[in-house]
Amino acid sequence: MMKRFILAISLTLLGAQTPLSAQEVLRLSTTTSTENSGLLKAILPDFEAKTHMKVHVISVGTGKALELAKNGDVDVTLVHARAAEDKFVAEGHGINRRDVMYNDFIIVGPTEDPAGLKGSKDVINALRKLVASKAKFISRGDNSGTDQMEQAYWKEAGVKPAGSAYVSAGLGMGEVLTMAAQMQAYTLTDRATYGAYKAKTGLAVQVEGDPKMFNPYGIIAVNPAKYKDINIRGANSLIEWMTSAEGQKKIADFKVDGQQLFFPSYKKQ
Repeated sequence: MMKRFILAISLTLLGAQTPLSAQEVLRLSTTTSTENSGLLKAILPDFEAKTHMKVHVISVGTGKALELAKNGDVDVTLVHARAAEDKFVAEGHGINRRDVMYNDFIIVGPTEDPAGLKGSKDVINALRKLVASKAKFISRGDNSGTDQMEQAYWKEAGVKPAGSAYVSAGLGMGEVLTMAAQMQAYTLTDRATYGAYKAKTGLAVQVEGDPKMFNPYGIIAVNPAKYKDINIRGANSLIEWMTSAEGQKKIADFKVDGQQLFFPSYKKQ
């Protein structure tokens, strides 16, 4: 009798714990810039404390982040490649997409600036000048949002560095900035990751201010109609929180060395 009682209690507790455990874990794929900059480490603890969820962050390039979402390996994704995001939603992989924040892309390089780009506000002409100078350029080469934007710039410029002057790293933004510093090369980066790595690399901003370098971020829930085990409640909770007045203020308040790195952009429809 006692054994049966203990077994019944154990099964009851196990049944009670299973949904609780599922609710507590939220899988988020995101671009390396939100992780490398320190933004998520700064703001997610508030969300976790409020909702009693644990956010498991997978930080990769935007292309890979969307692929993980497409395969149902995460519940929600936070990325920065608007055309790819719209395609993801149009194909039925994602729902409830919202603008979250923005910053901008910049070209950084050695303080000596061998290509003479300093002060340029025209990214296309700056890249043409870089190619003519035969200076070295390090590319993400990982189908990230930054990489997709870079490739669009080269296409518009109609030129691209050749041979050893162009290194396709296949790495995250922080690693590429480190490599650029070591090789005294230029690279395209989001301003947030640069801000977090500026002191470590010594690289200087050489090109900024072109409207073409605008860098918006969006958050999207994975479509639960495709994958029944998606934590859609948790995904929507994170989306609601990040686009709420509280979440938007947390994003705006995040700074590195006194500089704001992300600017809230959600507008209620």
